[in-house]
Amino acid sequence: MRHYIRANAAGATYFFTVVLQDRGARWLVDHVDVLRASVAAAKARHPFRIDAMVVLPDHLHALWTLPEGDADFSVRWMLIKRRFTRELLSRRLLDASAGRRRGDAERSLWQRRFWEHQVRDEEDLGKHVDYIHFNPVKHGWVQRAADWPHSSFHRYVREGVVPVDWGMAVGVEGRFGE
Repeated sequence: MRHYIRANAAGATYFFTVVLQDRGARWLVDHVDVLRASVAAAKARHPFRIDAMVVLPDHLHALWTLPEGDADFSVRWMLIKRRFTRELLSRRLLDASAGRRRGDAERSLWQRRFWEHQVRDEEDLGKHVDYIHFNPVKHGWVQRAADWPHSSFHRYVREGVVPVDWGMAVGVEGRFGE
């Protein structure tokens, strides 16, 4: 078995990709209220700052900054995934056998692992923010980043960080090289 070593810098900023097992599912956007509540509950127990985030039907991307002295993003993701899954089960929105992994006692909709990257500097941060905000356009869900409702892009517009017309499908040159 492969041993994976995760980044563990306390107080750092991290980029995450978290994915459902079924890449054709729409659980995250169809029940975004449950996801928001799950994130809020995890933040209440283990604080962190959400620098940017986008929720797509089958995956999400997030940039978090952890508090000084704290590097445990894994427990936060575990709490979010567990609460989201249990809430869908309790609402009978999900069959109790859905997402069950072979040999795994816990029911889950999620891929077992997630991808993380420790942000190195301001340029790296900017590239990841752009990647997050452009992701719905990249995947063809919308023509403009502003048209996707489940994104921190709207906060960035309200705060004057980016113009509302940033991130259009035609003629856009992203800073993230895709």
